[in-house]
Amino acid sequence: MKILHAIIKNYLETGEPVGSRTISKYTDLNLSSATIRNEMADLEELGYIMQPHTSAGRIPSDKGYRLYVDMLMEEKEQELNEMQEQMLDKADRMELLLKQAAKVLASNTNYATMVSTPMNNANKIKFIQLSMVDAEQVIAVIVLGGNVIKNKIIPVEEALSNENLLKLNMLLNTTLNGMSIEEINLGLIARLKEQAGIHSSVIGNVLDAVADAIQIDEDMQIYTSGATNIFKYPELSDNQSAQEIINAFEEKQQLTELVTQTLAKEDNTGIQVYIGDETPVQNMKDCSVVTATYELGDGMKGTIGIIGPKRMDYEHVLKSMKRLQNELDQMFHKKE
Repeated sequence: MKILHAIIKNYLETGEPVGSRTISKYTDLNLSSATIRNEMADLEELGYIMQPHTSAGRIPSDKGYRLYVDMLMEEKEQELNEMQEQMLDKADRMELLLKQAAKVLASNTNYATMVSTPMNNANKIKFIQLSMVDAEQVIAVIVLGGNVIKNKIIPVEEALSNENLLKLNMLLNTTLNGMSIEEINLGLIARLKEQAGIHSSVIGNVLDAVADAIQIDEDMQIYTSGATNIFKYPELSDNQSAQEIINAFEEKQQLTELVTQTLAKEDNTGIQVYIGDETPVQNMKDCSVVTATYELGDGMKGTIGIIGPKRMDYEHVLKSMKRLQNELDQMFHKKE
């Protein structure tokens, strides 16, 4: 199998028939040319390689290509399954960790707190895998920085062969790996579609899916704790003020806007303090809001927030926030 793999790989690179001497230099088998010739004779007898009339070297047969492609597809499928299992496990641990972080922060400060899950900020493409679902659909699995995985079903006019899927996968990955959405310009798209030939519509749909995946993550979760602490402060505990703040915590839409604005500031890796009217959230104009950004790496960032009265204990809040920010940074970087 290793010799067959080496023959196919060498032939794909050079387009020239491959001889035993080339294979002896090409692999780490440490076999003599005579032994390799015997194995090549067996491969030829089995129908995996053939000998052109004009050369002593061998080239892959259709049967050899089929075996090679099937092995590649199986290998990539296994890698993807392992990665998805790891990510699901990691996501479960992250959810528990962030919920606990919000609780501890609320308990330590006696204010309302929130922690958001990391978002795809200025993310980059790590890997794309296309696989047939049925004769009319392909699934595109897009792996982004931070090992975030997105799936998208793409319609196709006719079923794609494994060979064509392999070619499209190689085209997409050799071109797009490591790129951000901003780097994918019209010229690059046109070149990709041209290289894809009759499958250019599949490339167009994949690029649309990539653009959707890299947008601000719709699945972002915000974990909150200590909203009822608001009632401990007379200036916030009248019915209208308290109800507005509680509603903001329950509905979370305004908290999402706060997170989005916090992360939109590219230089914002420190702690921000908003007092009264400076607060981005309309229902919190009577409060002070302190936010900080923690980093997961690969462009992934999340937000920590503390909401309390304007007369909050800023020194204690800033210390608690800094400590949690450092702990989250360290925990996530260790897990990476």
